[in-house]
This record gives sequence, C-alpha cells and structure tokens, in this order.
Amino acid sequence: MKDTYRHKGLRKKLVEEISLKGIRDERVLSAIEEVPRHFFLDSSFVEIAYQDKPFPIGSGQTISQPYTVAFQTELLKVEKGMKVLEIGTGSGYQACILEKMGARVFSIERHHSLFRKTKELLERMNYKAKLFYGDGYKGLPAFAPFDRVLVTAAAPYVPEALLQQTKPGGLLVIPVGAGDTQVMKRITKIDEENTREEKMGFFRFVPLLGNKVR
Repeated sequence: MKDTYRHKGLRKKLVEEISLKGIRDERVLSAIEEVPRHFFLDSSFVEIAYQDKPFPIGSGQTISQPYTVAFQTELLKVEKGMKVLEIGTGSGYQACILEKMGARVFSIERHHSLFRKTKELLERMNYKAKLFYGDGYKGLPAFAPFDRVLVTAAAPYVPEALLQQTKPGGLLVIPVGAGDTQVMKRITKIDEENTREEKMGFFRFVPLLGNKVR
C-alpha cells in the first residue's frame, strides 16, 4: 500500500475539481485530500482512482463518486467527537472520510464478503471505525442514539428505526426513491415527535437491501 507524491497530487486536483462543483466545507475537502482513495479500489484502478467517478467494488456495489461523498458529508455537518451511524459500508471510503473529520463511526454492511474485505483493509490502514455485518434498515439500536445518520444506498422510504436512533437535534441524510434516481433528503430530528425535511437534489445510488443478508 503506497501513497506516492503522484497520488497526493492527483488528490489535490480532485479536491480542486469538487470545490469548483460547489463543495465549500474546508474540513470535508481536507479529508478528501488526506484519504488515499486508490487503497479502496483494485490495483487495476489505481491510475484512475482520482477521477470524479464511481467504480465497481464487487458484490454489485460501487465506491461512490468523490463529489457525492463530499456532498453527503457536507450535509451532515459533522463535528469532532460526534457518533455517526453509516448505513452501507461498501469499500469503507466514506467511513474513513468521516473518521478523518473526527467522528466516531459505526457502519453496517449487508454483503458478508464485502464486510470482511473492508474490515481487513481498514485495520491495515489503522482506522478505528466499528464495522458490523447486518441489515441496515434496522440500524444499531444497541449503540444508539447517534448524532448523525448517513445512508449511502437508495432507500424506497425513510426507515423508522433510523429516525428513532437519531438523537434529538441530530441529522439523518438519506437518498430516497425506488427508481433510477433518488432525492437526497436531510432530515432534522427536532424532538421525538417532530422532524424537518429538506430536499437537496437528485442522485443515483445502488439499492439499500434489507431482510436477508448475504
């Protein structure tokens, strides 16, 4: 696992690119610049790891486009020390971005082969995110409540369990929609009875699958 000056230069250019697309949070941009994205892709992808594009990572999943990662992270308004629940670990890249920003990350993946591969990678990289194999629709009630909840796959609806596990005053960011495109929603949990919802544009994600885990 090598992170060369060339890789660092490519990350710097990537940060400039997503900044031009509207990402303003300097802490998000700094995390994108620091985390080596090529570590999360097969070796054949190393030379193109810093294009602003998604790539396949196996099990029918993708590593999200860096702009999308940055956009969702910016919406979360993460502060150092916050507990963040991520639904859909995938490659682990998003979890590492959140951890680099000082969050305590809890992440669920439903594909067992991907879960094992990512857990091993993050351990080698010395990241401390707590990874779980299971159904993201159910969240992690044993570790709730969370300051922030981030869903990185397309959900047909907002799972009630995830709202319940969001701390009052906390945020849930989730792409919602059963079709080819989803609406990115940011939901503020005002208290146990009330929420405020914002629609933040359209994106494309792989589906969030529940019930059976593989």
